[in-house]
Amino acid sequence: MNVKKNKTIKVTLKKSLIGTKQSHRATVRGLGLRRINSVSELENTSAVRGMIEKVKYLVKCE
Repeated sequence: MNVKKNKTIKVTLKKSLIGTKQSHRATVRGLGLRRINSVSELENTSAVRGMIEKVKYLVKCE
């Protein structure tokens, strides 16, 4: 039996959202991040990777 494990990305909010664009704030909320040092584990899809790329100056990925 071949079981395929879903790959995930762990994203951490490292910088404050104060002074950022409204669309970037919405993207961070869409990633499931609320406050600094909050962590969200997301599926590794092209949509999620695009969102991370948009706000890469605010988050850290593992």
